Amino acid sequence: MDLIILTGMSGAGKSQAANILEDQGYFCIDNLPPMVLPELVRTFIKGQGGEGFAIDKLAFVVDVRSNEYLKGFGKAMSEIQNLGCPYRIIFLEANDSVLVSRYRQTRRKHPLSAGLSLVEAIEKERSVMRGVRARATHIIDTSLITLSALREEILNIIEVEDLSTMDIHIESFGFKYGIPGDSDVTCDVRFLPNPFYIPELKMLCGKDEAIIKFLEEHEETGQYYEKMMDLLCFSIPFYIREGKARLSVGVGCTGGRHRSVYMAERFYEGLKAKGFRVSIHHRDIDKDPRYFPLEEKKA
Repeated sequence: MDLIILTGMSGAGKSQAANILEDQGYFCIDNLPPMVLPELVRTFIKGQGGEGFAIDKLAFVVDVRSNEYLKGFGKAMSEIQNLGCPYRIIFLEANDSVLVSRYRQTRRKHPLSAGLSLVEAIEKERSVMRGVRARATHIIDTSLITLSALREEILNIIEVEDLSTMDIHIESFGFKYGIPGDSDVTCDVRFLPNPFYIPELKMLCGKDEAIIKFLEEHEETGQYYEKMMDLLCFSIPFYIREGKARLSVGVGCTGGRHRSVYMAERFYEGLKAKGFRVSIHHRDIDKDPRYFPLEEKKA
């Protein structure tokens, strides 16, 4: 099991860090008293042997909200180590002025603020968390880093290769049924010759050899594919750098059955061959192409 204990100062970015871990497939449990961690780890380890839950990536968020229970943190970590489960402790912190500014912006209440000023509460929290920080395997100061930089730091800790850090979803569709609402990049292939107007091709789809042959006989089909692949391969690393976890690429033709399906399949195979994590879906491939809007004209 890959176990991460995510902890640190309130306002230092633990929620964002937990989201990053969840995007990488970690099962995250927030606000746990340390005393219950060994039993939970024991349960999940049993799950890998066929009983209980089968989870191989687990992250616990532990912070000052546990208050007095934090005194049991060291004992809990020793028990987990005795179970033969390696773990990493990621401690997030920031300087006082940054934490004060973040709390003022969000107007949230500090967990130790009862009867104390915000500055006093932060000072008290540093004292309470000192023992936890001393056990950290990784300390990240978020005072001056962006969310994308925080993501990069965490991905380096869990040793994730850049190309596999973002899911790319390719979806073919028909413009006459509407553009998918979650498309980040939309490719319009309606300029390609339309097989719909050839009787023997009308009822086929973009996966059929006859459609593939028809489209690839036209030089612009290959040229468009090469130019779009260049653009995607150029921009994807920058989407990853900015912390995007999922990129949705919509590929549309008029009905979503012929040209868009063909091109979506090519993008899928091309990106997969380059090592990206890609999925594909053909939204409108099963719609009957004989029901064609009257206003559509051959183009």
